[in-house]
Amino acid sequence: MAKKQKTKIEVEQPQIQEEIAVKTAPVVKQPKEQRKKPTYKKLEDGWEIKDRTYYLKHNKKPLSRSIKAAGIYWFDEEKGYERELKYTENQKTVFVDEMQGDQRLAHIIFRGGALHLEKEKTVLQKLLSLYHPHKEKIYYEHKPMLQASSEIDILELEIEALNAAKNLDIDMAEAVMRVELGSKVSKMSSKELKRDLLLYAKKNSQLFLDLVNDENVMLRNFGIKATEMGIISLSQDQRMFTWASNNRKLMNVPFDEHPYSALAAWFKTDEGMEIYSNIEKRLN
Repeated sequence: MAKKQKTKIEVEQPQIQEEIAVKTAPVVKQPKEQRKKPTYKKLEDGWEIKDRTYYLKHNKKPLSRSIKAAGIYWFDEEKGYERELKYTENQKTVFVDEMQGDQRLAHIIFRGGALHLEKEKTVLQKLLSLYHPHKEKIYYEHKPMLQASSEIDILELEIEALNAAKNLDIDMAEAVMRVELGSKVSKMSSKELKRDLLLYAKKNSQLFLDLVNDENVMLRNFGIKATEMGIISLSQDQRMFTWASNNRKLMNVPFDEHPYSALAAWFKTDEGMEIYSNIEKRLN
């Protein structure tokens, strides 16, 4: 019997199915390679092996500046006595009492205000980071993580101060700014006062927040306004407050105290509260 020939459709069908299978095969995405965080090896004493950079304080950048590499001492609390330190080229320690053989003294030189030490310079790094008496006096170690943390604290404090300034009522704003600007505040418009308040909060965040939280700042402002309005008077020697109308004494300013701070504290006394109410009526 003659073999049955496959039709064209029968021949091409497996090929078509294969093409469909290829086209519909799921695309497997390769996972992104995670960036490895730098790891630092630690010695048995906890010392981290890594590159370190040291800078001269106060942003000083001379062409070169040497610091002492010998004749320096560090008090060892465990041993109970001072140990002599020396930086050498051929020793594995900076402690003179641990050195063996000859000692080839080396120099410690900052160039352009900086000294960068590769991780292999462990001996010198330990001297500068742990033992040298000039640390934090002449130079400091650059620590990016600590610096970033400090900058975050400053920014958060600034945000807190600006938010407080934004929500401060006009009387309190005047009281705070009077500490900074004095009688000039009385001639400022509300917009000028608000602008200067925000600038002050941004520039002196901690001082601004201290003033806002000072319960006496409003009373000091009250006393200054009463003086400017001619209701009460402060003597030329700034030792006594009186009624401006008849020079009758209100209070003596204690020695070595700011007059308006003393007046604010006095307003909290029984006698002072009566005078405060009297002045408040006149101001209104």
